[in-house]
Amino acid sequence: MTDPQVTYDDVVAARELLADVVVETPVLHSRILSEAVGGPVHLKCENLQRAGSFKVRGAYVRIARLTDEEKARGVVAASAGNHAQGVALGAGLVGAKSTVYMPEGAPLPKVAATRAYGADVVFAGQTVDVALEAAREHAEQTGAVFIHPFDHPDVVAGQGTIGLEIIEQLPEVGTIVVPVGGGGLAAGMALAVKSLRPGVRIVGVQAERAAAFPASLAAGRPVMVEPASTVADGIAVGRPGDLPFELIHYLVDRVVTVTEEELSQALVLMLERGKLVVEPAGVAGVAALLARPHAFEPPVVALLSGGNIDPLLLAKVLRHGLAAAGRYLAFRIRLADRPGALATLLGRLADLGANVLDVVHERVGVRLHLDEVEVLLQLETKGPGHCEEVLGALRRDGYKLIFG
Repeated sequence: MTDPQVTYDDVVAARELLADVVVETPVLHSRILSEAVGGPVHLKCENLQRAGSFKVRGAYVRIARLTDEEKARGVVAASAGNHAQGVALGAGLVGAKSTVYMPEGAPLPKVAATRAYGADVVFAGQTVDVALEAAREHAEQTGAVFIHPFDHPDVVAGQGTIGLEIIEQLPEVGTIVVPVGGGGLAAGMALAVKSLRPGVRIVGVQAERAAAFPASLAAGRPVMVEPASTVADGIAVGRPGDLPFELIHYLVDRVVTVTEEELSQALVLMLERGKLVVEPAGVAGVAALLARPHAFEPPVVALLSGGNIDPLLLAKVLRHGLAAAGRYLAFRIRLADRPGALATLLGRLADLGANVLDVVHERVGVRLHLDEVEVLLQLETKGPGHCEEVLGALRRDGYKLIFG
């Protein structure tokens, strides 16, 4: 790189600015991930940061460096939620007014928290990219200072302070795995870490359904992709930032993708075994470790970038994750419309060791014959093998199973 816009010294200066604002989040050992990878794996818990994510670091550095005249004009930002909270908190700490544009359907807890920190919330479009354009228009019309979520030197430097902490907390780290959306976090961390330990590998992780970096890296420049719907809303960004892209292109060793099922399974693992509440975007690094455990050189640090998740989404993702892990089954089954048919079915499931979570009994429907009923079953199972055992036994018993 020539004439970099952000340097290692900028990250060090950002850390000094953040000294009394953020907490140094813990690095926790994960036994189950260490067993999967074949070496030590630790979790950097930015889900325990103020405002629930790493975003407050970059947002505060950017806002704190504004002039008094700029602060008086207020700030405006766009975000699916975590940057919104970081900007609202940062603006409140320096006494500036804040307006945040959020996509329609942004998680309600993130909306409520952003307002609680003092920001005015405006909804615009279905994606972060649309909200970004609306925020820029607001800045042009009102004079408010636009606080970009990832494409600004101060923001990148602020996020890079996590890298300084990791090197101090685990000097022997071999690989750092980090979620990637627009790229500000991975760029800042890579800059900080590679400046101190050039041999440490940095691996970025994107949701497969919103992965702009693989295409951009292949093209050698940021390119726009149309993000599909993903549970990882926090990293669903259609185009990498110009500054983050340059840093990631030179400093990040590779960028991989994970599926919705892998994200869901990782979230379940963190909740069940790690006792940590992490949002789907924040658990992308863990998802990559679970999907390709032998592709990462230990000791590994997986960054948990945020923990702000809507409880309703959490319930859905948990069911998805359990289903992907073979511990949850949902299907419809046709029964003869006669006394005792449902009781016989439930008794059979009990014999097979399946725990019935819910039953919906439908007696009328255009798909049903006059002598049939349909039952929607939700079952808790013991794993993939047990699922196959249950389904196979029911089919052998002559039951008609319907999925989807």
